[in-house]
Amino acid sequence: MSRRLMSLLFLAAALSPAWVAAQAMPLVELAAGMYRIEAEVAATQGHRMRGLMQRKAMAPQRGMLFVFDGPTTQCMWMRNTLLPLAVAFLDEQGRIINVEEMLPQTENSHCAVKPAKYALEMNGGWFKARGFGAGTPIAGIDKAPPAH
Repeated sequence: MSRRLMSLLFLAAALSPAWVAAQAMPLVELAAGMYRIEAEVAATQGHRMRGLMQRKAMAPQRGMLFVFDGPTTQCMWMRNTLLPLAVAFLDEQGRIINVEEMLPQTENSHCAVKPAKYALEMNGGWFKARGFGAGTPIAGIDKAPPAH
């Protein structure tokens, strides 16, 4: 192997952790009733597009909060998503508008019934198992970074 190729491979390996760190989404702590949620925040277009794609598992207290520019009709789908998920669409104050259950690797649209500012994805059945539906407040939304 040439020195140049070895140097390039070393450089790629050295930069890889930095690249991975730059791709990481920030975390925000939310709460639904007595339940604590550790939510990755998808506040950029790239992070919102990637979402939870290709993940094979997610801890029960983990989720992903999608932050949008403003309250508008929002829809989600499950292309390349391997986990069954439930999505709660939230208004600007963090109250649940509606919850949709989503099957893995499908392209059906799951939409908010009213304009939503946020969407919170959790493992499938999470909201239903805890009795959370329309009107339930999700605390901590104000700590999420703005969409950009």
